[in-house]
Amino acid sequence: MTTIVLTAVLIVSPACARGPKAPPPIAEEGTMTSSISSPAFENGHPIPPRFTADGIDVSPELRIDGLPVGTASLALIMDDPDAPMGTWVHWVVWNIPADTAAIEEGSEPGGSTGGRNSWGRTGYGGPAPPSGTHRYFFKLFALDTLLDLPPTADKATLEGAMEGHVLATAELMGTYTRN
Repeated sequence: MTTIVLTAVLIVSPACARGPKAPPPIAEEGTMTSSISSPAFENGHPIPPRFTADGIDVSPELRIDGLPVGTASLALIMDDPDAPMGTWVHWVVWNIPADTAAIEEGSEPGGSTGGRNSWGRTGYGGPAPPSGTHRYFFKLFALDTLLDLPPTADKATLEGAMEGHVLATAELMGTYTRN
């Protein structure tokens, strides 16, 4: 199994001192320091059952740092490339406000739009692997625009709309194995 290790450089700014509601720091132009993390699990480690179909199936809190200058909105895709019938999409959200420092547990930020996952519904659907250990990737995209998509849009539609608008990306990966 391949583990992706992300190295992030955090920019210390006065915005960091304002507490959890402060906007994420903006990186200097030309730097790529965006990061996504979670207080629920570390990159490459197991996702707690609470955030899965075996628990209460709510999304984990996600923290966002180091967005590039010119970020107008964010998009988020959570998927499982280890699913037996191809990549399974668990969560698709776009038009997340650019000043979002955290996506709270069990929610989508105000002003954002959630699209269709592989179950054909909107919103978060937690890990539920049929067998073995699966990897779940939370992919964050800093965009230079807001996207005009209907709430029925899926991952492929979102990816098409993001083409040419991605300023930076960040990724968080967690694993899950059913008992």
